[in-house]
Amino acid sequence: MRKQWTWSSMMMMMLVLMLFLVSETAIGISNDYACKFPHHSYSFCDASLPTLARARSIVSLLTLPEKILLLSNDASSIPRLGIPAYQWWSESLHGLALNGPGVSFNGTIPSATTFPQVILSAASFNRSLWFRTAAAIAREARAMFNVGQAGLTFWAPNINIFRDPRWGRGQETPGEDPMLASAYAVEYVRGLQGIRGIHDAVGNDDDDDDELMVSACCKHFTAYDLDKWEQFARYNFNAVVSQQDLEDTYQPPFRGCIQQGKASCLMCSYNAVNGVPACASEELLGLARDKWGFKGYITSDCDAVATVYESQKYVNSSEDAVADVLKAGMDIDCGTFMLRHTEHAIEQGKIKEEDIDRALLNLFSVQLRLGLFDGDPIRGQFGKLGSKDVCSPEHKTLALEAARQGIVLLKNDKKFLPLNRDIGASLAVIGPMATTSKLGGGYSGIPCSLTSLYGGLGEFAEGISFSFGCHDVSCESDDGFGEALDTAKKADFVVIVVGLDDTQETEDRDRVSLLLPGKQMDLVSSVADASKNPVILVLIGGGPLDVSFAEENDKIGSILWVGYPGEAGGKALAEIIFGEFNPVGRLPMTWYPEAFTNVPMNDMNMRADPSRGYPGRTYRFYTGSRVYGFGHGLSYSHFSYNFLSAPSKISLSRIINDGSRKRLLYQARKEVYGADYVPISELQNCNSLSFSVDISVTNLGDLDGSHVVMLFSKGPKVVDGSPETQLVGFSSLHTVANKSTDTSILVHPCEHLSFADEQGRRILPMGYHTLSVGDVEHIVSIQIY
Repeated sequence: MRKQWTWSSMMMMMLVLMLFLVSETAIGISNDYACKFPHHSYSFCDASLPTLARARSIVSLLTLPEKILLLSNDASSIPRLGIPAYQWWSESLHGLALNGPGVSFNGTIPSATTFPQVILSAASFNRSLWFRTAAAIAREARAMFNVGQAGLTFWAPNINIFRDPRWGRGQETPGEDPMLASAYAVEYVRGLQGIRGIHDAVGNDDDDDDELMVSACCKHFTAYDLDKWEQFARYNFNAVVSQQDLEDTYQPPFRGCIQQGKASCLMCSYNAVNGVPACASEELLGLARDKWGFKGYITSDCDAVATVYESQKYVNSSEDAVADVLKAGMDIDCGTFMLRHTEHAIEQGKIKEEDIDRALLNLFSVQLRLGLFDGDPIRGQFGKLGSKDVCSPEHKTLALEAARQGIVLLKNDKKFLPLNRDIGASLAVIGPMATTSKLGGGYSGIPCSLTSLYGGLGEFAEGISFSFGCHDVSCESDDGFGEALDTAKKADFVVIVVGLDDTQETEDRDRVSLLLPGKQMDLVSSVADASKNPVILVLIGGGPLDVSFAEENDKIGSILWVGYPGEAGGKALAEIIFGEFNPVGRLPMTWYPEAFTNVPMNDMNMRADPSRGYPGRTYRFYTGSRVYGFGHGLSYSHFSYNFLSAPSKISLSRIINDGSRKRLLYQARKEVYGADYVPISELQNCNSLSFSVDISVTNLGDLDGSHVVMLFSKGPKVVDGSPETQLVGFSSLHTVANKSTDTSILVHPCEHLSFADEQGRRILPMGYHTLSVGDVEHIVSIQIY
């Protein structure tokens, strides 16, 4: 009897063990985590201690060889301390991506939600949408981490200014305006990192500012917006940038990302800035830490430490490169260069072990904030997230909403759109990109569902046909034109889908032309001539295109820019074309004519210089002609605006120090030029000048719909280099047909009405500032007394 009981007990134990193992295998959870028995007694495992004390505890226990092994993105394990290996490099630009080795779709989770590429999301000008998208990405990231398919440190967002329309990576950015890019950075980082963004999902009401859901990384710091143009490549390019342009164009997104977004990572770029490689610049990295208050880790772009020596030729040896980046304040090398050369740099006396300790303190502090030393993550507050939280119905709906709000209606002659779905008209879809399901652009993962624009339109059209026209996006042959024309002639309405893909624009590939590739323009014009009715032109791609020919062609009734709309782009486009969604998107970048390609891409100056025929860049400074301007975007409704409330005068007397006030008043009496503006540094408590602009928006159409209100400012021309105009604020709101809706935009004069002088000092012009929404204006006078 005793033997029988023992045998039964053993069988039961084996069954429990097998079930446990099956469960663990099914969800892919790794048992390799820090602070498990017998290593749980180390002080760095005590979650009640301050983060910095725990980080110091870890560093104090490491040997020098172990420390060096942790200076790479592929950080080695430290078995004797129970610290597992960790991969720092994961990507989440607009959804979990395949680019970094930290993310894998080879497991229980085969896909993740692919949201629109950043440039299209930016076109929504919707802060809450950006935040919700980032929070959804964070939830999916934690879920994939729990099953062993992702890390927790994600190298996004890309917040470089889209300075030149040819840049292959402009698609990854929020556009050309520093205020817009900064706002996007803040919302994305808060959504990705913030515990607040995930509380509803995990049922946790605690609010600890030190905790991180996942870690976000502001990149690429700074003045990085050229990959490969003529003899210039990102690895050897020296961006010569004035202090003026650095202060009011290139740096604001990074300052906002750090100060308001509280990003826990900063990535230094490949390029040099004014002769010093960004990753070796004590001035740049010190600015982030010492002046902006950055708290986190600084990573190189991948192999950027190697380029300091090998491509930039900035130093004489590999060891000097390691020494320069560590002393500048960089913490981790994406690559193996520091693994191979740091020990020799110490032996040669170029760096000390303390330089490595400083870097490791920053790295471990972020890992501790992520909970990586709090024991089994499955028992933590995010442990219940899993496969059910990836590609969820809520996230798919959000991806659709993001695509809807980003798509921009560029042209709509005689209200050609929307089409009436009820008349049962036939539809022809033509173009080399109409059937592709790769609609995410750069830094994409494996989407939850694969849908093409043709597939989305097919769900709405009674009868639908298709022809490629061109065999691929390069469209070097017109062999398929005949079939395309025949297809177009048989249909009541025609949608032509052309534009760009990653063979034309991507990382390490800039464009040389702003025209449609190859014979695409001929295809569009030929099909338009053959069609019964005006055609609908749909443009895919992240960069601006010179489609002046289409804007001027009466046989092209409507033009839509869909960017890279993500996995729900097909449905979103169909809903707009057939009137189920009123378009709301506005361009976050200027669309230049082809003649702009005569401007050297390596010229970093933002301001125009008529003496050398230089037209300037972005809507703030560009003086040339445009195909479409920044902020352009049509709706099926018309809107009127009215300023309800805004001050007419602002006095600086109460916030300016006495010495500066006397000097400025004296200069004003003497009509001295310098009295036309006040340096921001001489103003105290600038926030007290803030005011709200209340605006009434009336939807004059018959369709409800969202609408973006954009408030611009044009200040007095007190010094050379004043912006032509600049974005002050924006608001996305829902409007009802034939009714008015009110909104409010907060204006900080010291931030929004100022700009940098030639020395890089922020100045606030005195005099009359014109605030405008659409064609309605309001004057605000800024005075000393």
